[in-house]
Amino acid sequence: MHPAYFALVMATGILAIACKLLGLEPLPRLLFAINVPAYVALWLLTIMRALRYPGPFWSDFRSHQRAPGFFTMVAATCVLGVQFAVQQHAAGIALALWWCAVALWIVLTYAILTALTVSADKPDLAKGINGGWLTVVVATQALVVLGSAVAPRIAADPEVVALALVSLWLAGGMLYIWLIALIFYRYTFFRLGPADLLPPYWINMGAMAISALGGALLVRIAAGSPLLSSILPFIKGFTLLYWATATWWIPMLLALGVWRYVVHKVPLTYDPLYWGAVFPLGMYTSATYRIGEALSLPFMLSLSRYFVAAALTAWLMTFLGFIVSLVMRPRAYAPSSTRYRSSP
Repeated sequence: MHPAYFALVMATGILAIACKLLGLEPLPRLLFAINVPAYVALWLLTIMRALRYPGPFWSDFRSHQRAPGFFTMVAATCVLGVQFAVQQHAAGIALALWWCAVALWIVLTYAILTALTVSADKPDLAKGINGGWLTVVVATQALVVLGSAVAPRIAADPEVVALALVSLWLAGGMLYIWLIALIFYRYTFFRLGPADLLPPYWINMGAMAISALGGALLVRIAAGSPLLSSILPFIKGFTLLYWATATWWIPMLLALGVWRYVVHKVPLTYDPLYWGAVFPLGMYTSATYRIGEALSLPFMLSLSRYFVAAALTAWLMTFLGFIVSLVMRPRAYAPSSTRYRSSP
């Protein structure tokens, strides 16, 4: 079981939210009904794996290839919390999930990054870095997204909450700068084969899309905070920077996808890492819609309708692949996943 399997909840949840924003009923209710049991099941399976196979489980924390996948737990918890807040109007449950995500983020961020830093056995950059590392950014910005929804219910000084949210938002942006520099360097100065171009590279875009969404939500709540109001032009500028960067990545990733699947004919078989490619499409849809609202740009509301169709198609194809993989019970994941496995 790959640590990044919680991307299933991330992808399903953000698609439900995007459909809710665009009024595509009853899809949000259907996706919510899928997501809650999926989230519970993944936690049960994760706990079972930790208890039954402690060696491989804990070795994942020291793996440069697999450890970043644990951050999907934080992002999935936040996305599900936003679903409860937006779809179910259950602010109490959303707040509880936010605090759980905060605790998870603190533990995973400093435990995993410390373990990888002090590790004596490190891979070279070409083998150690991949788009999955940007789930660190996604997890950080997911706290901002859910935190913006439950901010009025957090039992603390509102300005302290505002400072915490904007600090997380900026820290996530800084993490992206550090990591994307290494990923782009790996892209351009190391050999990149078709098998190396794995689905998590779509998080190059998704990490910026959720950063843009976080900024748009900070703009929405700025009127109630002197701190946020004082830096509102700064927040708006960085929000557009994040969205523009996410937009820039889309043609690049499509071109690389054609190179992988059409030119080199890599089989398009189910891989749990494909949920990490579905999530960015749904996130870009939601971010574009919220930016259109926050910055009074009506054409962006229309633009989001095109991307929700792409996100729905990608989710449906991946979900069908998931169901088929459960029925057929393949002996192993697709070849693209083998480099993410831990050693026996």
